[in-house]
Amino acid sequence: MSFSHFSFGWGLRLFLLMLGLSLMRPAPLLITPGPAQTVQTNHAHVGVHTRLADEVEAWKIQRTLQMVREMGSPWIVEFFPWAYYQGADGRIDWTHPDKIITHARAQGLTIIARMGLVPDWARPEDSPLNYLEADAYPAFADFIAAFARRYQGQVEYIIVGNEPNLNFEWGYRQTTPQDYVDLLRVVYPIVKAANPDVIILAGALAPTLEPPGSPWGLNDLLYLEAMYEAGAAAYFDGLAVHTYGFTFPPEAEPGPDLLNFRRVELLREIMVAYDDAATQMYITESGWNDHPRWTRAVRPGQRIQYTLDGFRYAEANWPYVEVVALWAFRFPAPTRSYMDYFTLVTPEFIAKPIYDEIQAYTGNQ
Repeated sequence: MSFSHFSFGWGLRLFLLMLGLSLMRPAPLLITPGPAQTVQTNHAHVGVHTRLADEVEAWKIQRTLQMVREMGSPWIVEFFPWAYYQGADGRIDWTHPDKIITHARAQGLTIIARMGLVPDWARPEDSPLNYLEADAYPAFADFIAAFARRYQGQVEYIIVGNEPNLNFEWGYRQTTPQDYVDLLRVVYPIVKAANPDVIILAGALAPTLEPPGSPWGLNDLLYLEAMYEAGAAAYFDGLAVHTYGFTFPPEAEPGPDLLNFRRVELLREIMVAYDDAATQMYITESGWNDHPRWTRAVRPGQRIQYTLDGFRYAEANWPYVEVVALWAFRFPAPTRSYMDYFTLVTPEFIAKPIYDEIQAYTGNQ
């Protein structure tokens, strides 16, 4: 047999083998939202911050949101990055947001959508993803408006940006509260015109003690005061804040020089002082960490107790707080850092003991 005949025969057999294997491969699993569900809970203020923006597989998105519902949390905070969805031609790919929102709604969850990350075409070359300059404000506003319009009746809350009092969130450059108020001033009327029903949240302010002039950020109390002085009250419907317990129990007294769970009360005093008591607050990141070697962590048993006591304290004492959302429910993959010790569920969907205890607290166990 000639080499050419041998090669042809071998190639034909290989082709037929591959064809057979392809025909044997099962069809892709079709993930459907299923019948509409309702969250059963005794504590409607319980929430979690999910991290599904980087989750690819539909079944993992669905399973995450099912576990949120089964835990008794009616709320999720989710990140919808502008940079992921809109190209330089202006077209927006809604495929992934559609998937998240469809499954979240099917599970009966209320969504707080966090907006951020700037596409490369809207920022200077080689700048970080968070780099947002004033000339990009209108484009950012248009994207948020398109989002609000598309998901009207499905997404009721939108946060403009994230932790604006940290310079990292502006692409490692120093900004002022005036910069953020200017952003709100552009975004608010455009988004409200697209969807008058959406509730626009300012913030979410990061708890920090950084003094004026710091290269890292600005104390959240000083930042909020400066926002009001710059006229921010006319450009948001609710205030999103972050509050972490670190090593303190939830009932520990707040103080201007302390970072603990009750720092929310100091922010509230500023809102009241500026005649904004009617505006509600939304805690979109909170919780305790149980990393064995992080100096700002607690023991696993303390974390569970502090978390449950924190929910109880908020419900009993903060009528102006709509939700206390824990950071973070689950990551798609391990971060291999202290961040993994904030989660309630592993990447493999194994519930940690804290998940079970929250489930019992909400009445779902």
